[in-house]
Amino acid sequence: MDIRFASFAELTAVEVHDLARLRQDVFVVEQGCPYPDLDGRDTEPGTAHALLTDGIDLLGYLRVLDEGAEWRIGRVVLARAGRGRGLADGMMTAALAHCAAVDPDRDVVLAAQSPLAHWYAGFGFVPDGEEFLDDGIPHLPMRLVRR
Repeated sequence: MDIRFASFAELTAVEVHDLARLRQDVFVVEQGCPYPDLDGRDTEPGTAHALLTDGIDLLGYLRVLDEGAEWRIGRVVLARAGRGRGLADGMMTAALAHCAAVDPDRDVVLAAQSPLAHWYAGFGFVPDGEEFLDDGIPHLPMRLVRR
């Protein structure tokens, strides 16, 4: 497995297609949540896209947004073929390492789908606000507590 971080400008047309398709397949179709996935944040200069591949297929993806005072991890997704294999753990570890390598002094935040909050807690994230609905799906704001 390979995890590669890239800016939007560094992504190939095929990679952009594949990551958009993966996000659509899981978030829109599988989770039944039509929402504006193409929110303009993918192309921001500080956004880092993490692509997890097996050398051929895109199995996982996440993005790290540069929000100035903090990093925001989002769009964490695995293809069906990548689930149940611990691949998401590697992606999250890589995302946190990326944040620390670029600017270790910034906080890292995310909005976890509530049923996955315990998984994010395993990386040191703690609840940082009240649960809220995002396109009908319960989410919990979380912040990384540095160990």
